[in-house]
Amino acid sequence: MSTGKKTTINPVPDGPYIVKNLESLFNQKGSVDVQPSIALCRCGQSTNKPFCDGTHVKIKFSSENKSENKQSQLKNKCDKYIGQEITIYDNRSICAHAGVCTDKLANVFRMGQEPWIDANAVDVEEIVSIINDCPSGALSYALTGREKVQQQGEEKVFIAPNGPYVVSGCPDLQNADWHEGASQQQYTLCRCGASKNKPYCDGSHWTIEFKDEAN
Repeated sequence: MSTGKKTTINPVPDGPYIVKNLESLFNQKGSVDVQPSIALCRCGQSTNKPFCDGTHVKIKFSSENKSENKQSQLKNKCDKYIGQEITIYDNRSICAHAGVCTDKLANVFRMGQEPWIDANAVDVEEIVSIINDCPSGALSYALTGREKVQQQGEEKVFIAPNGPYVVSGCPDLQNADWHEGASQQQYTLCRCGASKNKPYCDGSHWTIEFKDEAN
């Protein structure tokens, strides 16, 4: 039974995500039992994933965000691609590299081409559908003559297989800078411990070959 309370997610410095009032936590196998307050691992090395077991203290986990370092390529910048009927916003710094856009709509989201997004390639409805499926919130849009769309939905967290926490429904993310142009309806939080853009996922789980057999 729903409590009606807003879900909050607090990334503790050098520690776990403290999540309160979350009613829907699930993985590829189904629902995961939750309490009114839970601690989700984000160092990537808990033996009780997705929950924290204190390992972050032993390994001296650092939650430092390194995306603004001079050497970093992950600058917090929202690019705008203007079409006749839709404007697509893209912030590469929070992309989780799930491949939803490039795999399903390659004639719009064109790897290796410049500009890499063609907002006029297909019908607007197709583009909107794919953007709504973007797990990281890196992609968002505004229809011509209308304000930028911010959808609502059920507050929930999906534990992506060997990947990040996919958060949707606009839970309140605390003590974290919101990225330029990012969708608040859906975003991805690092759980492998390797992202340079913490607390957000930057796709590093692919690089380090993060594994979580239990989820």
